[in-house]
Amino acid sequence: MKAINEAENISSRIRKDRVFLGLVVFFSVITVSPIILIISKLIEKGYKQLSFGFLVEKTPDTMEAMTAIANNELIPGGIVNGILGTLLMVAMAAVIAIPIAIITGVYLYENQGKWLANITRNVSDILQGVPSIVLGLISYLWVVKYVTNGFSALAGSVSLAIMMLPMIVRSTEETLKMIPQTLKEAGLALGIPYWRVLTGILIPTGFSGLMTGILLAVSRVIGETAPLMLTALGSRAINMNISKPTSAIPLLIWEFYNDPNMVDMIWSSSLLLMIIVLAFNLTAKQFAANRK
Repeated sequence: MKAINEAENISSRIRKDRVFLGLVVFFSVITVSPIILIISKLIEKGYKQLSFGFLVEKTPDTMEAMTAIANNELIPGGIVNGILGTLLMVAMAAVIAIPIAIITGVYLYENQGKWLANITRNVSDILQGVPSIVLGLISYLWVVKYVTNGFSALAGSVSLAIMMLPMIVRSTEETLKMIPQTLKEAGLALGIPYWRVLTGILIPTGFSGLMTGILLAVSRVIGETAPLMLTALGSRAINMNISKPTSAIPLLIWEFYNDPNMVDMIWSSSLLLMIIVLAFNLTAKQFAANRK
């Protein structure tokens, strides 16, 4: 009798295990399906326009697009103005945000429990949840109105830098917490100044973790549109002057959306942007794997 009950219990556990596995697989498929559909649609609609010219030529105007469509040809031109503008603003945002964020993360790590550190940490967490268009409005009030006196790449980079700060701050603090305290103590015991311990031991040891946070922050802001609409505005010309309006890939996608003749350019630009973001995320995952 006891053997029969044990067999029934085992059989019941196996059935429950299979049901649970089926639910996990079912919900996993539901979760992944939208991503697969989005990627497949972007590839289906966008691959035709992708070419070397798409990467090195300026954005075409409406007349050129209409002529190409009427002749059943691919729309000429590309989005090099958006690519260069994106690189310029993201690079400037990184230059602004990374030093400030790392210094702040180090401060939070060294002053855990203190009231100012707690306030700074809470403000950083709140900042991460602020809508991007609000940060764009702040940059408009700070930079567009009082610094450049007009829309500019600098204003766009400031808004992106503000968005990058919270993620890099948190990743820096958490990375430093994972480093054995004995490394820091050993350096200080040898009489090495604290700043040398920080720059020569702690930061190099946590380099993978820091780079993971930086790359994830970059991948987050590189596709933002709302703050750039209020700060960089956009431009059909190639402009590397940080005090003048500059285009970006997300801004071009928005402009193409408002022009029915540029529909094909929307898909191609979106596909290129997805590839760039995916590359940053995969690189971040590689750094995270190396940290382990």
